Amino acid sequence: MIKAITFDLWDTVFVDDSDENTRASKGMNSKPVERRKIIRNYLEKSIAISQESVNIAYNTADAAFRHAWYQQGVTWTVRERLEIILKGLESTVSENDLKEMIRLHEEMELEVMPELAPGIADTIAELEQSYTLAVISDTIFSPGRVLRKILEKYDLLKYFSAFVFSDEIGCAKPDSRVFESVSNQLNLPVNSFLHIGDREEKDVAGPHAVGAKSILTTVVKDRGSSKTEADAVCYDYSRLIEIINDISRG
Repeated sequence: MIKAITFDLWDTVFVDDSDENTRASKGMNSKPVERRKIIRNYLEKSIAISQESVNIAYNTADAAFRHAWYQQGVTWTVRERLEIILKGLESTVSENDLKEMIRLHEEMELEVMPELAPGIADTIAELEQSYTLAVISDTIFSPGRVLRKILEKYDLLKYFSAFVFSDEIGCAKPDSRVFESVSNQLNLPVNSFLHIGDREEKDVAGPHAVGAKSILTTVVKDRGSSKTEADAVCYDYSRLIEIINDISRG
């Protein structure tokens, strides 16, 4: 019997990069461009450096981050990522400047927030009446403290009883520890969980490995639903409760 529903956030609850059109309409740089400019601006306090050099170092660090995320099951913190970039550029900044660079990276999504996936807010509110809800999210640039603020601004934070963010726990999906952490927080067995997310490797294989159910969501983006091993696929959040009840009934 399903007792708890756990949600991924990016491209499940939030629409990743949906803020880019708003940023462009306000004359703001895209997030990738702005992040790279932050690095150059702080380095140019003490040295002359080209934007091209910064871009190469940043792109290399991004590629290394993705490898560690998928192959090692960890998401480096923003501090770790920036330290790698600075090392690649053979440059240093003061600790105060590094902290400010980290803050600007981490809080960029608060400046222009991502949109919610269509229908997700009403569905979460309704689900909370019958199930215990939790968040299990890998963090890329926005840490758990920022993701909580985004949920709060959309008045969704109140519906969740447990949170696991990869920057806080030190590992990422599909590591079993992320699901075990929610189990400990809720005092419920993992085999009573149903996890909802958009990535097969993390949001389907991860919960299945610990005996939980899974739903692959394609509401925002379809990342291979034709080959999924999920217990169900959700194309429209207006049908999510019906899908969960069908799985719960076996």
